Amino acid sequence: MDRLIYSSLAAMRGAMSRQATIGNNLANVNTTGFRGEMTHAQAMWLSGKGLDTRATVSGEVSGADMSAGTVSETGRSLDVAVDGDAMLTVQAADGSEAYTRRGDLMMSDTGLLTTGDGKPVVGEGGPITLPPYDKLSIAKDGTISIVPAGGNPNDVQVVDRLKLVSPAGSQIAKGLDGLFRETSGGTLPADPDAKVRGGALEGSNVNASSALIDMIDASRSWETQVKMITTAQDMDKSAADLMRLPD
Repeated sequence: MDRLIYSSLAAMRGAMSRQATIGNNLANVNTTGFRGEMTHAQAMWLSGKGLDTRATVSGEVSGADMSAGTVSETGRSLDVAVDGDAMLTVQAADGSEAYTRRGDLMMSDTGLLTTGDGKPVVGEGGPITLPPYDKLSIAKDGTISIVPAGGNPNDVQVVDRLKLVSPAGSQIAKGLDGLFRETSGGTLPADPDAKVRGGALEGSNVNASSALIDMIDASRSWETQVKMITTAQDMDKSAADLMRLPD
């Protein structure tokens, strides 16, 4: 009886971890450039005296679905959608280099170019700072050009170039901050052939319908394990009744 309850408890932990991941994916179904997360469950044997007969479940985010999201035209000069597998380089909160597909770029009050969630965008010379401008354009190779505020419309100046990197041949993982990093602690190489599409944004690659079906499936799995525990309780009570001496 104890084994049945323990197995159900381990399964419930796995279902709970799966539900948390699906819930996070659903919450980001409209987040620009979001990559759906995937969980991985594995048995963790409890060691001690005697035989290893008990195992619990460890559920954790093991990776992300790197399939492309839908690209839509916005016409906004600071929006970029990255082609292929290339990624934008940003500066993480700890100052390290990290990567994202989020292309809804913004300019702070100080002129710092950031992603929509406030991560400084890195160019060939480090974080990019834009001077006041009347017009801005981002070329396919990531080159940022402006017409200075009050300047001659024909006086186009190059400010910097987005640092576009390729994850091909490298192992990357998604962190808790939603950014990707090279798993060995290094940096990804710049990709001179990477292209961006100005005035467009790539949406989340999470399919809301599929995620809802997965959520329902995880909920049913949870309910099944609850019924298993209830059944184990009934069986234990019946066994106790059989052992009870008549009055």
